[in-house]
Amino acid sequence: MTDPNTPTPDPNAQPAQPTPPPPAAPQGAPEGAPQAAAAAPLSQEQDVQWGAFAHLGGVVGFLPSLIIWLVFKDRGSFTNTEAKEALNFQITILIAYIVGSILTVILIGIFVVWAAWIVSVVFSIIAFLKAKDGQHYRYPFAIRLIK
Repeated sequence: MTDPNTPTPDPNAQPAQPTPPPPAAPQGAPEGAPQAAAAAPLSQEQDVQWGAFAHLGGVVGFLPSLIIWLVFKDRGSFTNTEAKEALNFQITILIAYIVGSILTVILIGIFVVWAAWIVSVVFSIIAFLKAKDGQHYRYPFAIRLIK
């Protein structure tokens, strides 16, 4: 006797293909972890744009320059060069802010902090205007910690 619930084989059906195994995870990566794709290089316009933004970010501090350099340093040579230059200048300005803050005890520090802020804004805007035209800009003074 046959079971009425058992499906009858379809004579026109294709044989089942085995499914390929999933790609192997990289060494040390947990099973099922997504694989990071290599970032595409920047176009010439994007390279100049991000290089200029690294300088303009100096108006608010060193973090924009640092973030742009870390994210785009391997994707565009212009951005790499300009972001390092901007970051070095912003680190120099940060040191001036720290010295000025310490010197507020003798009241001259207030002037040092104001002067550092004005210099930072002016030179960051000048550097942005040069970099957006695709020209490299080197600040007149900066401690070059990042080579």
